[in-house]
Amino acid sequence: MVRLRVIASPYHDGLAEFDRGRGPTRLLQAASHELAAESIVTVPAVDTSLPEAARVFELARHLSHCVRSALDEGLFPLVLAGDCNSSLGTAAGCGTDGLGVVWLDAHPDFDTPDQSHSGSLDAMGLAVLTGRCWSNLRQKTLGLEPIDDASVLHVSARDFESGQREELHRSGIHVLEGNTFTDAELRAELDHLGNRVRRMYLHIDLDCLDPSEGIANQYSADGGLSCARLQGIIENVFGRFDVSAAAVTAYNPDSDVDGRMASTATRVLATIAACVNG
Repeated sequence: MVRLRVIASPYHDGLAEFDRGRGPTRLLQAASHELAAESIVTVPAVDTSLPEAARVFELARHLSHCVRSALDEGLFPLVLAGDCNSSLGTAAGCGTDGLGVVWLDAHPDFDTPDQSHSGSLDAMGLAVLTGRCWSNLRQKTLGLEPIDDASVLHVSARDFESGQREELHRSGIHVLEGNTFTDAELRAELDHLGNRVRRMYLHIDLDCLDPSEGIANQYSADGGLSCARLQGIIENVFGRFDVSAAAVTAYNPDSDVDGRMASTATRVLATIAACVNG
């Protein structure tokens, strides 16, 4: 049986006003019984005097060491993180040679600094991961080699700013938007990935779920996945690939006013744990 290590990355970039630590902490509290983790590790905070982007990459460096350590010990790293830039540290810890990505998110996370309308670094995670921006920090701080577009499947994107949808579809990334795709289309895309890679990083931003399942964060958008469908996707990915790591990100307890998303996320985490140990 593969044992599970939960890695909590509860800092956005080391500053209190950006701290999203309550999300991973709350999910750990809600799902501790279902996860039955061998161990829980918290990623250390970074130097708050660093510039914002440097803090993001330094935090990713700390996370990468935690992920690598888990893998070296024969443990499966399950990352609970405040935002999607955690993907950089998780992928670096796994090593990107032969690594594919299934990325579930309501948003593309594919901005570059030149294209960004919001200025949000969190909206650039997948662009960095595929080598489109922040190359110096990506290489020097993380030693992170880009993942090829064709090895990435983006699922549930539906909330686009001007130009974002077109940019995502112009890339070589495969895209299944919203919740409009069929099970046959999903299988075909996973087959495509299976012809390219055997190892997989599974990235789940909880706003891939429809708000009817609960409100994950302030960016939640209609037209997302049901929890049952997300659980099916998780099972499909684990059934087809050697999943090196998984991450569940972007839970904001302030948005989850009725607690439904904490309950939904617990079912998602339980599904991952069952796949790891199944």
